Amino acid sequence: NSELFTLTYGALVTQLCKDYENDEDVNKQLDKMGYNIGVRLIEDFLARSNVGRCHDFRETADVISKIAFKMYLGITPSVTNWSPAGDEFSLILENNPLVDFVELPDNHSSLIYSNLLCGVLRGALEMVQMAVDVKFVQDTLKGDSVTEIRMKFIRRIEDNLPAGEE
Repeated sequence: NSELFTLTYGALVTQLCKDYENDEDVNKQLDKMGYNIGVRLIEDFLARSNVGRCHDFRETADVISKIAFKMYLGITPSVTNWSPAGDEFSLILENNPLVDFVELPDNHSSLIYSNLLCGVLRGALEMVQMAVDVKFVQDTLKGDSVTEIRMKFIRRIEDNLPAGEE
């Protein structure tokens, strides 16, 4: 149930805000938790989606938007703002289910409430040999008209096999 998840996530963020002194530390914890989720979630995603290996970053963007977000959050963000080199794009979330029923208090203006999503994306993609940088650049909780997640391809991660193994 998405409402239960939303409320549970809200309780998690609230507890992190109590446990850590500043928003930057909470943001780091949310990213770290998301990364750990992404590392584990990729296996479930690959098993349930029957998606093969993506051939380029554009294909990866489409799979993330049209399949992964739909499967786990019930939304389909649009993929826009491609860089000329094709190594960077934005995911635009018209509505972010994580922020239903949420208002940021004034004393948490630098909190990136949904930062867990950045960690999930980074962790999942790392497991399929893609190093990426993921960050929020717009957030409806901070008064922006949409939520925008920016993703940048950094490099392909090469498998290092022990000597003598192929």
